[in-house]
Amino acid sequence: MTTIPRPAVFVRLALLALALCGAQPALSADPAGQYVRINAAGCTSCHGPSGRAPEGSTIPSLAGRPQAELVAQMQAFRSGTRPATVMHQIARGYTDEQLAAIAAWFANVR
Repeated sequence: MTTIPRPAVFVRLALLALALCGAQPALSADPAGQYVRINAAGCTSCHGPSGRAPEGSTIPSLAGRPQAELVAQMQAFRSGTRPATVMHQIARGYTDEQLAAIAAWFANVR
């Protein structure tokens, strides 16, 4: 019997859910790009749909901000040079490449 590693199952289920909803993966020309939107979706629970925080929120919007600025902020959270409640923990869960890809996705949201 073949078993599928748990993370792979969740990724496949997420991709299936996106396909059933008619969503198109971001950066589809990039084979790994399909995972960028899934990683970026984790940010939207606090930063709002597509990275647009609700009006009056103390949590900043990410949509349309420069990629370099977003990467710099995430690196500052990860290193501990920028104080945070939870972002320092979240930032440690991503590689530099993942941070750059997520930042690029949010930078391109208009």
